[in-house]
Amino acid sequence: MTVDEGERLNKDMILVLEDGAIFHGYSFGSETSAYGEVVFNTSMVGYQEILTDPSYAGQIVVLTYPLIGNYGINDDDVESNRIQVQGFIVRESCSEPSHWQSQHTLHEYLYEGETPGMYGIDTRALTRRLRSKGVMMGVMTSEKNHQEALDWLQGLPQYGNVDFVGEVSTPEPYVWQPLSSEPVPNSDVHIVVIDCGLKFNILRILHRLGCKVTVVPCTFSTEDVLELKPDGVLVSPGPGDPAFVDDVARSVMGLMNKLPMMGICLGEQIMARALGARTYKLKFGHRGGNHPVREIATGRVYITAQNHGYAVDADSLHGGLEVSHINLNDETVEGISHREIPILGIQYHSEASPGPEDNVYLFNRFLDMVRDHV
Repeated sequence: MTVDEGERLNKDMILVLEDGAIFHGYSFGSETSAYGEVVFNTSMVGYQEILTDPSYAGQIVVLTYPLIGNYGINDDDVESNRIQVQGFIVRESCSEPSHWQSQHTLHEYLYEGETPGMYGIDTRALTRRLRSKGVMMGVMTSEKNHQEALDWLQGLPQYGNVDFVGEVSTPEPYVWQPLSSEPVPNSDVHIVVIDCGLKFNILRILHRLGCKVTVVPCTFSTEDVLELKPDGVLVSPGPGDPAFVDDVARSVMGLMNKLPMMGICLGEQIMARALGARTYKLKFGHRGGNHPVREIATGRVYITAQNHGYAVDADSLHGGLEVSHINLNDETVEGISHREIPILGIQYHSEASPGPEDNVYLFNRFLDMVRDHV
């Protein structure tokens, strides 16, 4: 154990929720204060992918699995170019990881990423509170007392009132060039990905399937996208309320009927809104790697990776837009299709990272639509 890790064991930290609840623990990683929407994820592994997932921008993430950090951190299993969460809360943080790929401890990774972590907290009690009352804003701090933290929090904007997509989207377009030297098929399809907060594994999979992939900012107009002459368009996942990105929905509407499209998570919600559907906020969202989803056309059930706090309102679908998948836990919409327009929208994460890879086949389904259209 390093000196820094030994010293941080004695640094008290509190989490204060907007309803006044307080949870006590200890700091690790950066010793800064943080605020955000407090959410929980039920995945047993994949903490590095969770930390770097842009869909968690503006959120403090609580992991329900009790021991985190035991296989360390490496330089490859990242889903963006930096840590995206506002803060990270675990029951127990492992300071001596054991894995052949490990290059850093979780503490070191959070410290270098200037992200506060908190351990020693009763994560079961915290999760039960979020499940019963719903997700809420919170402050984690080792610098303020309970009342000071609560006063600070009350003056901060609510999660749903901030445009996080604009913060995480790429500022400039680029062609994806993977670090891996793994050979791939000749690129016969050009896919443009509208970056609303995408994960690298979407790009890795498309590239592996033989696609040239161009990533563009969420601010690209219909005309900007069409100038790149894509064969298909994918609208990526991302953070926040889909109502904040209706400008993206307008661009997407202009692309429909012209090109096959796939939307993942926020991307699916954007496509739905482009076609006149409504979205709404879930009580505590779906975040984890074991959510059962049924495909209506086949009746087949898939175990899926999920990370979303909003959903499409099934009662608002019209004009050929249909529900294609449902969540078997709460019967919320998990996918949409259209009787006339070549679109594929899923609320869950076909790219996994973390979670099961059972749904990677959906990329092939999308590419079949693209090749049929060319």
